Amino acid sequence: MAASLKVGDVVRFLNTTGGGKVTKIEGNLAYVTDEDGFDTPVLVRECVVVDNSTAWERAKARIEQPAVSSKPQSQPQIKDTTPVEPEIEPEEVEGGDVMNLILGYEADNLKTLSDTTYFAYLVNDSNYYLYFTYMSSKDDSNWTTRYAGIVEPGIQVLLEEFGKDEVGNLEKIAVQAIAFKKGKEFELQQPVSLVIKPDVTKFFKLHCFKRNTYFDVPVIAFDIVKNGVMATREPLDVQKLVESVKQPKPEDRKKKWKRPVVKNSEYLPGGNGIIEVDLHIDEIVDTTAGLSNADMLNLQVDEFRKVMDSNKMNKGQKIVFIHGKGDGVLRQALMKELNYRYKNTAEVQDASFREYGFGATQVTIR
Repeated sequence: MAASLKVGDVVRFLNTTGGGKVTKIEGNLAYVTDEDGFDTPVLVRECVVVDNSTAWERAKARIEQPAVSSKPQSQPQIKDTTPVEPEIEPEEVEGGDVMNLILGYEADNLKTLSDTTYFAYLVNDSNYYLYFTYMSSKDDSNWTTRYAGIVEPGIQVLLEEFGKDEVGNLEKIAVQAIAFKKGKEFELQQPVSLVIKPDVTKFFKLHCFKRNTYFDVPVIAFDIVKNGVMATREPLDVQKLVESVKQPKPEDRKKKWKRPVVKNSEYLPGGNGIIEVDLHIDEIVDTTAGLSNADMLNLQVDEFRKVMDSNKMNKGQKIVFIHGKGDGVLRQALMKELNYRYKNTAEVQDASFREYGFGATQVTIR
């Protein structure tokens, strides 16, 4: 079975038609070569070992491991003359010597984040091979290796699959890596060693999974190295996290506000910055206990109006409202406001898909 899978095993696929010979194993991923010579990457747990080796393969095995005999050999030994294909080096891409290394977490089912499995990936967007280690810890002294190996240039490697019960073990993550090239000279790169302290509650919040250039589906992604520079991470504010889950008194539920994140992320001519406003309900109030869907929508629209009214005299000001994709109720409410209340106040367009995905609208004050 998959637990004892090794290179050279002949396998069939568990949940689909096909199979072949295992030529390489990287973590939870096996590369299976079929009879036509095509390689297929398959999860190890999806492979079932079968005994269908050919007579030629059994004979070849006997040649490679001859029986031990005390008698002198009267015949010359037979040597395997099968040609060995040379390893094909990956083709370098322009700009690939500037390293980008990304750690991404993908949910198997975004619709059931309370009971789903997750996949961790490492993306090596560079011309370098990387010796790397992916680790986790619950303190600063004891670390557990979750994956270690080599990733080739321009490759995304599957590190692990884990369930919701394992999320709590990712309070501290570390990635260490050393870059090199094979058979050619290269510029020496600084070793990578980065500790990340993610907010693990985000694994259970749909809006925390964002679109990313390197993935086909929304993910929680961390830049390890961006444009050749190793990232830095701020430590998790545990006290702030504790305060955010405190239950207020019933009479305070609609009064206790938490201002949404408003920041200048890009500076434009004249010194005006783009204001980003996250309208997700958990960025506006500390708890939704006792609030109906209508109550929450009204709070979100009220916050939208506050930002618009406070900036309506700032001609040229750009504001991005992050509302999420969801079922579109909040976006429809915002568009209604913009088409009537602020019809002559602002121009409207979808925000940058590359930066915000599908779930944001940009307005420009006239």
